[in-house]
Amino acid sequence: MIIYQGIVAVALARNPSLIRAEQPMASDLSSTDCTALRGGASLRRRRDLVFVVNPRGANGTTVQQWKRLLPYLRSRLGDDCNICESLTSGPSHAIDITREAIREGADAVIAVGGDGTLHEVVNGFFCSGKPVCNHDMNSSHSTALGIIPLGTGSDFARTLGWKNDPHDAIERIAKGLKSKIDVGCITGEIGESHYFINVADIHLSAKAGYYASRYKKFGNLCYVIGALQAFFRHHNQDLRIKVDEGEWEVCSQVTALCIGNAKYFGGGMEITPNANPSSGDYEVVILQDFKWARSIEVEEIGSNSSIYVQSDGEFLGFLPRKFSLLPGVIELIC
Repeated sequence: MIIYQGIVAVALARNPSLIRAEQPMASDLSSTDCTALRGGASLRRRRDLVFVVNPRGANGTTVQQWKRLLPYLRSRLGDDCNICESLTSGPSHAIDITREAIREGADAVIAVGGDGTLHEVVNGFFCSGKPVCNHDMNSSHSTALGIIPLGTGSDFARTLGWKNDPHDAIERIAKGLKSKIDVGCITGEIGESHYFINVADIHLSAKAGYYASRYKKFGNLCYVIGALQAFFRHHNQDLRIKVDEGEWEVCSQVTALCIGNAKYFGGGMEITPNANPSSGDYEVVILQDFKWARSIEVEEIGSNSSIYVQSDGEFLGFLPRKFSLLPGVIELIC
């Protein structure tokens, strides 16, 4: 048994090696430019890569880093790839860009920035509860997910053991090796499904993330400020949970509940240390206990409707919610 940051957890031998590359990305038919991703056939196919950049990420420093990176990226990838740069104009725009890129047959959509941009790009792989598909039903390739970490937090990249180095990320893209990863799906009483790749959390930690989002201009310090503000007037809450479609059970006086597809959140806090995004299971940490699960439903006892929920650092609203795992649903460039 290990005690980790005040959480009691049993070390289980259930953690396979994190991400193993399975196959190179195809590079065998040709297209013309990023505005018409479906090009004509030729002897060799240039890969169509769509880079989604949040120009306001990390208080504007993300786009500055991206501009400095572009010459190297073009020199490294330009001979074999059509490079499409797409700047987001506001919240959820990355979702729309990603959906359109997949429908037009892009080989990969690359999230450039932090976990917030990655979160939106992952949600763009789905629409109306289903994976988005290429318009060309005869296409033999699917769209992969890529990551160039540049933002305030790069917690998902930490789980994979990747350095926060964009040049390393470009090398991964150039090699084009891919592996399937799991994605979490959140459903509530109303509204569309919501997806996450990293960690979803409930109550104190979600409230801290909600407040932290107001202080992004302070960089990683925003997480400290958010935590302090969340602790003020915090009260533990009784919750009911249902794991893997089993029976409802009561968890008394819950401080926070974290559902990990990956290990880190909040700018480097290893909250679900045994989670693995290719294992087919969540690690669920509740106060001083943890569980393995493929689905978990959570609702509060009482009718205050004040228990915060977030995923990948993005505020989603309040309980009740159901969290389901979609194993191996996205291919990640690794």
